[in-house]
Amino acid sequence: MGRLTGKVAIVTGGARGQGRSHAIHMADEGADIIVIDIGEDIASNRYPLATREDLDETARLVEKAGRRVVAAQVDVRDRIGLKKVVDDAVAELGGLHIVVANAGICPLGNDVPVQGFVDAFDVDFIGVVNTVHVALAHLNAFGAIVVTGSVAGLVPQAGGVNGQGGLQGPGGDGYGLAKKMIRDYTRSLALTLGPQQIRINAVHPTNVDTDMLQNPSMYQTFRPDLPQPTRGDAEVTFPFMQAMPIPYIEPADISHAVVYLASDESRYVTGQQLFVDAGASLKLGL
Repeated sequence: MGRLTGKVAIVTGGARGQGRSHAIHMADEGADIIVIDIGEDIASNRYPLATREDLDETARLVEKAGRRVVAAQVDVRDRIGLKKVVDDAVAELGGLHIVVANAGICPLGNDVPVQGFVDAFDVDFIGVVNTVHVALAHLNAFGAIVVTGSVAGLVPQAGGVNGQGGLQGPGGDGYGLAKKMIRDYTRSLALTLGPQQIRINAVHPTNVDTDMLQNPSMYQTFRPDLPQPTRGDAEVTFPFMQAMPIPYIEPADISHAVVYLASDESRYVTGQQLFVDAGASLKLGL
């Protein structure tokens, strides 16, 4: 406890799933939190996104941990709106030390329109860039940036995550491109920010037990042999990704890595790609 005492952290996509878990874990370690989420659906994305009520619940849980919180509903694709939210929140909380660029969508399906590519890429890469770049004006030496990547996104689309093809459709293509670019982006920016002693690293999870995984489009990706696969059907093949025989990991498993990369314990760790994946990257040859 207390590894982040006195620090302020931004978490995007923080209304539920990995983002909520990261916010709570960092609050438990002493950080005040700026939690950001779109709080509404994106049309090309087939599963429902988090709501304003979800965002408020994350804020309540941070306060329950005894920390200050600013919860803001804004789209990470909107750099102007995002900048205002970040500037105002930093002024209210008195600084910024940690950025967790976590917001993401994965609109799968061969019937997803081309807009699905645009939306996935814009949220998953442009949204990361927007978050990091508006935050840079507030970060000083020993600041830490953590970006959420993806093992599945790093797999070549021709190879696939289920042995039978890549992430499906235009949205899957946009998602995969965004996650591949995050790898190079974090490496390059680490060199740029190194002289200022600001660190940036990426965390690449395998399947995570969140709404992004547990939805009909993802079930279809893992069970293309069935017309309408259920969660139970998909869980037969979820373990294919991992070297360890598990279907998925929990959000807390990534949060532990995020807290480490945000803390002074990793003060000389930068430009790294940390796989929290039960051996999936090894099995898939990444």
